[in-house]
Amino acid sequence: MIQSMTGYGKAIAELSDKKINIEIKSLNSKALDLSTRIAPTYREKEIEIRNEISKNLERGKIDFSLWIEKKESAESATPINQALVEGYYNQIKDIADKLNIPVPTDWFQTLLRMPDVMTKTEIQELTEEEWETVHMAVIEAINHLVEFRKQEGAALEKKFREKITNISALLESIAPYEKERVDKVKERITDALEKTLSVDYDKNRLEQELIYYIEKLDVNEEKQRLTNHLKYFLHTMENGNGQGKKLGFIAQEMGREINTLGSKSNHAEMQKIVVQMKDELEQIKEQVLNVM
Repeated sequence: MIQSMTGYGKAIAELSDKKINIEIKSLNSKALDLSTRIAPTYREKEIEIRNEISKNLERGKIDFSLWIEKKESAESATPINQALVEGYYNQIKDIADKLNIPVPTDWFQTLLRMPDVMTKTEIQELTEEEWETVHMAVIEAINHLVEFRKQEGAALEKKFREKITNISALLESIAPYEKERVDKVKERITDALEKTLSVDYDKNRLEQELIYYIEKLDVNEEKQRLTNHLKYFLHTMENGNGQGKKLGFIAQEMGREINTLGSKSNHAEMQKIVVQMKDELEQIKEQVLNVM
């Protein structure tokens, strides 16, 4: 089964004093293009996180985010540095006395605005127990993204099968026009010789020339190669992940055969069918860019 490169995954790790949010998004890219935004406490684990992502996601432009939400409680209120407040108070009072200027009328507001009075002590040390919980959440988010990719891949596979079936049907619909085309070519040439030029001609020589001309317009090889490419596309799609580039190459080969059919068709109805095949193939080419 194929996978899409587009995906989204999220997980949450609940700790006693905080909630760790993990989000991972994936878009199209020719290779693995990974960018991370990780809260400072967990940055020491960035290489481990990157390895985990690289192991599970082969291609795509990946955005990984890990951020912290503090749980509100009375204990979590920002403390006031009382010693610092007292120091500022004494300094301001001494300066006012020396310079003979009035002291602030609202001491409390003045002191609270001084640098570092309101402090928040963050515990930066990461314990193994905490990291194990967060690591499991990282894996969970990656798994959710992979599952999303599989669902998108299933939708793509259905679309590809539909388009391949359409191209196969269009290819078969060419057959009735091939004999008609030969007859029309022969008729056009003989009419030109008999009516327009009004000359006698060697009918045996004409038959030889017609055979040569018609062989140049023969599309059996192109039809066979295109049929093989259609089968190979389906076979490749059914055999594992990471087939996006290969499917793209096969689609290019299909395009070459369809273009050759168009250049050799020399028949209005056949050319209309070729245009329809090109339209179906173009939709395949657009969507194959999403395949991992």
